[in-house]
Amino acid sequence: MSEANSDDGFGGGDPLGGVRLWLLLRVNRWVLTGGILLVVYVVLVLASALELTPLRIIAENQDGLEFLFSSFIGAIITGVSIVVTINQLVLSQELGAVGDQRARMQDSIDFRQDVEGTIDEDASPPEPGPFLWELVDGIEERGRELESAIEDERDEELKATIGDYVEELSGNAHQVKDDLENAQFGTFELIWNALRFNYSRKIYDARKIRADHRESLSEAAAEKLDHIIKTLKFFGPAREHFKTLYFQWELITLSRALLYISVPALTVMGIMIMYVDGNTLLGSTLGIDKLVWITSAGFVVGISPFVVFITYILRIATVAKRTLAMGPFILRESERDQDLG
Repeated sequence: MSEANSDDGFGGGDPLGGVRLWLLLRVNRWVLTGGILLVVYVVLVLASALELTPLRIIAENQDGLEFLFSSFIGAIITGVSIVVTINQLVLSQELGAVGDQRARMQDSIDFRQDVEGTIDEDASPPEPGPFLWELVDGIEERGRELESAIEDERDEELKATIGDYVEELSGNAHQVKDDLENAQFGTFELIWNALRFNYSRKIYDARKIRADHRESLSEAAAEKLDHIIKTLKFFGPAREHFKTLYFQWELITLSRALLYISVPALTVMGIMIMYVDGNTLLGSTLGIDKLVWITSAGFVVGISPFVVFITYILRIATVAKRTLAMGPFILRESERDQDLG
């Protein structure tokens, strides 16, 4: 009944898996975009050193540059239009009649009151980070209450099992609480730390303890164990709610980024078509034709909207894939001992 509680436990003990998830989730999207574009630029420039047809010959005889950059114009306009349309469809779910809005408001209030009644708080914080902090703290408190309830138990195996369970629960809770304390909604840190609290496994372990030691558990210990399970059940909907809001936030950010990038990218494509041909920038720099340097830069600018789209969607898709099941379901055996579940 072990759990990975390390910061990089998302890789499941696999260093390459940890690096992969770090790139997919933790790295700033603009930094990752810049890194990808830099790699593409370097590859294009170095390709000129291979024994291929020189770019200047292609530009002079085949109108290669015009063909390349004119196709970018249609691709950028079409791609940005599609992404913005999809974003509007997602945001349209927020629209509704006043009755629907009141129902959503009441559901939100009811959920907060249910959580407050379970964690013994008069009023939970309105911000997502502090709210999750209070909920995790309440779960940890329920664990301490369970440990106190079994102090007089004679079943040493039961005491050891519950002791291990509470130790793992408290360790994961402390780790998540430390990082949740200053996490702001709109940044990935809030979602990252919410995902690191493996509530699915904790529900499973608590139910397993109750089933395996039903005869040994005292009434007080069984009640405390049920209280833990009840409190853990609130974490799933809370996390999923904030995850959904984060996805909407990211799609809005993505749409704005594409709109900001598209006009400069289209301008550069226009310049490349109108003013660059086989007679432009004669000579070389560092042994590489100047036309290669400028054409490679133009290509990188042309694909930049697509790369921005990729980096944002990769993170959204990765989070969505790893949180498909809510509650005590673990989709893959390898995820049992990971914090992300």
